[in-house]
Parts: sequence; C-alpha cells; structure tokens
Amino acid sequence: MRSVSEKIDETIHELAAETIEPGEPPEAESSPALRALKALGTEPWVDTGELEKARAVWKREFGALTTNNTLANQVVQSGVMDGIIRETVVRLGDAGAGLSEEEKITEIGFVINCKIALRLVQAFKVQVSVELHPCVARDIGRTLHFARRYFRVCPDYFIIKVPLTPEGFLAVRTLRREGMPINFTLGFSARQNYLAARLANPSYVNVFLGRLNQVVVENGLGSGSGVGEKVTLATQGAIAELRRQHPDVSTRLIGASIRGGEQVGFLAGVDVLTIPPPAIEAFSATRPETVKTHFEETVRPGIDAGDHAASFEKLWEVPAEFKVFSEVLAQRRDLETMDGDALRRICADEGVDLFHDFTAADYEKITGKGKIPRLGDWPGTVALDDLMTQSALMSFAKDQAELDARIRSFLD
Repeated sequence: MRSVSEKIDETIHELAAETIEPGEPPEAESSPALRALKALGTEPWVDTGELEKARAVWKREFGALTTNNTLANQVVQSGVMDGIIRETVVRLGDAGAGLSEEEKITEIGFVINCKIALRLVQAFKVQVSVELHPCVARDIGRTLHFARRYFRVCPDYFIIKVPLTPEGFLAVRTLRREGMPINFTLGFSARQNYLAARLANPSYVNVFLGRLNQVVVENGLGSGSGVGEKVTLATQGAIAELRRQHPDVSTRLIGASIRGGEQVGFLAGVDVLTIPPPAIEAFSATRPETVKTHFEETVRPGIDAGDHAASFEKLWEVPAEFKVFSEVLAQRRDLETMDGDALRRICADEGVDLFHDFTAADYEKITGKGKIPRLGDWPGTVALDDLMTQSALMSFAKDQAELDARIRSFLD
C-alpha cells in the first residue's frame, strides 16, 4: 500500500508532467552577432519565462532558456496559469488533506514552475533551467526531494537550479552523482564558484554580474563599471584552470544578470551567457567583427578607493591557500553525511569567510533592503559575496511570496 506522501507525489507528478512532442528547435533566423559570439566559445541562452517574449527574440544560435522565481512570478501574475492552479487545487483534493496550507502552496508552485518550463520546452525543444522554491534552500533533504521530482518530470530537458548555500553545496554533490544536470545559482565570486566546481561539480555555476555593478553604484562607491565583468572573466579563468587540472570536473560558467548588449559583447568567450530579451535586441545590432574576447586585458573596475575596496577584490581573487582549502575539503570522507552547519563550522575554523551564520533578524534586514544590500549595515566579518548571495536568495523569496499569495487566493 502506498503511503500518503507517495500518493501526493504521484498526483503532483501526473499534474506536472507532459509528453514532449518530438522535434527540433523551430526554424529561426541567424544573428550575425550571436554567431560571432558562438564562434568564440560562448553558448547564448534566453533569460525569460515568458513564451511570447522568448519567441520574439529567438534566433538559431540559442541553446537553452532559463527561468527563476522572479520570472515565474511575472508569468503567474499575468493570469495565464490560473487554470492550472484551479485544476491542481481540485486534483490534489483528498490526497493533500493532511498537508498544511504552506505545504499545499509549495506543491502547487512546483506544478506551476514545471508548466512554465514545459511551455518553453514544447515550443523550442531545448533545455530549460528551472528553480526550486526558496523555502528549501537551507534544507538538504527537501532540496534533494524536489530536485529529483523535477528531474522525473522532464529528464531530457530540465536543468535544476539549486541556490548557493552550504546545504546546496552538499545536495548538489549528491544530485550530480545521480546524473542530474544542475545549475548552481546565485554565485557572485570566483572563489564561491571554484569551491562549488571542486566540491560538487555542478553542470553550471553563475556570476550575477549586473548586480555587482549595481551594488557599487547604490552604495555610492563609484561608477560600478566593469566590476561584474572583471569577476566573470576571472571566474572563467579559474574554472578553466580547474577543468584542466581535474578532468572529472566538467562545470561550465554562466554569466548571468546581464543588463545590456555591451556586456554580452565584452564577455565573449565565457562558457554561457543568459541574456534577457532587451539585451538580446541591443546586442543584435553589434557588428560581428567587433565581437572579441577580453581575457588578456586588465579590467579596471569603477570602484573608488575606500573601506570597501578590499572586499570587492575578494570577488575576483582565488588565492593559493583557498585552492588548498578546496582540495582538502573535497577529499573529506564525511562530506556525504555532513550537514550545512558542519560545513559552516569547517569554513569558520579554517578562516574562510564564505558562510556567515546569519540570524533570523539578519534575514529580515536583508529582505527589507532587497537584492542590493546597504554595505554600511554589515560588519567586515560578513563577506561581500556571501552577503550578495543571501540578498539574491531573499529577493527571490520575496517574489516567490507574491506568487504564493496568488495561489493562496485559490485555496480560500
């Protein structure tokens, strides 16, 4: 006899899954600028969850699409998913009688995220990166549970996004050993992503470069120009070096949070760029002969000298001692049974300031400031990349809360 949880899982799977009609990506025009980008080793992805916006900019060179909680919320607030929400509420019915309201909302949200991504899969026949609910970000067991369910829904096309938390590091290590494609998201530094690649070997890691430029501007520390670009290029170099040294590491870098077409061109040669529709349109006007790599150039970031300058330098540096720490950690036999708190303690004991032990009050303060923190509110013991990751996660949680509120209205 199946347990209640198994019945719920099966009901949700039946609601979320679809038969993917066989076929190739749609016929589309080629973009000379994107073609030049691909010739330099970059795979461009479309950064939107909205089918119509994706269709409007789709070119032959695109290899995948990506969604997130913010983009999913935009789709849900348009009302296009209302019918699916109603059907899921009804079908969950008796099977979900023992679930709390929040658990029901999480289950319905899972179905919605699957449907948003599957619309894109059906239309373009390429992989789509899908995001976990933020409520599981600090829970290894629930991360594993929902990631496996995503993979079961669409193993050929779904790439599962897992946020860069201590629990995420450990969960991704397990999921990758199970053969799942994982996009380890919300990265902001070369060292975060170097450790992720060495420890867990996700399919992809990220630098949210546009937010790094923005944090400089909003904190009055300079123009912000080139900051995210410098971190992205440095991260690409660090990941490429790691792949050469360890053939078992296959992690690729995504340059994410792109703000404009000029950033796309500057980052030519980065493994993957996720590009929102306005930036795609802007970059399409670029003359292909001007697209070139900038790895050998010295990028001078627009940061004024001051108290916070050193914290930004940590974003693009991967010191030799950090590489040694990563190697020693990767060899630990207790990684398979370790929890997030243990990983935090190890980092603290070794003087690695990646995983600050944020309190509930800290998270509330982070949420209040949005995705760009006010740096003066935080002591120097809180590393900038760690703070940016938490701010990004909490901003996604805020958007997810709006999505959840719409679902809740159907339960009342």
